[in-house]
Amino acid sequence: MHFDINELIAQYGYPGVLLGCLIEGETFTLLGGIAAHEGLLRYSGVVIAAMIGGGIGDQLLFWLGRRYGTRILRRFKKHQDKLVKANHLIQRHPSLFVIGVRFMYGFRLIGPIIIGASHLRPLKFFLLNVVGAAIWALLFVSLGYFAGEMITPLLHKIDQHLKHLFWLAGAVVFAFLLRFVIRRWNDKRAG
Repeated sequence: MHFDINELIAQYGYPGVLLGCLIEGETFTLLGGIAAHEGLLRYSGVVIAAMIGGGIGDQLLFWLGRRYGTRILRRFKKHQDKLVKANHLIQRHPSLFVIGVRFMYGFRLIGPIIIGASHLRPLKFFLLNVVGAAIWALLFVSLGYFAGEMITPLLHKIDQHLKHLFWLAGAVVFAFLLRFVIRRWNDKRAG
């Protein structure tokens, strides 16, 4: 099965960004920002969709952690020291950890599960999750939007030359295939 993120965003717009942020996150927010720069989507709509998708995803992971977190985290035997450190951070600085977990490499999915297992109050997590999702969505959609300013002109230039490169590559492949066929035919005639 082929999965094209650009096609998903182009075809489904805001729901595509929202769904993508439930599953993966940063890629969808960045591409949504580029789509907003191109005028395909509105910037504010992309931010809201990314915020909702990212927030729901982390909320689901939090509840998963709250219910099954201890069992899930026991499976990470090699990383128990990191989990203990994360738990201490949650206890000492819950607000910073909840807001920042989506920016921590390697903690994007496991972080909300760890927080759920730590028994942080659900209302506190919800409120901090909303704040974190808003900051995250604004940051990454804006990065995508401004990257679109730099990337889009380059892509248009590449697109103009891409047709020529495609035909050149096709001609080279055809020449190699023709050479291969001729050699095989000559080898058969000689042998």
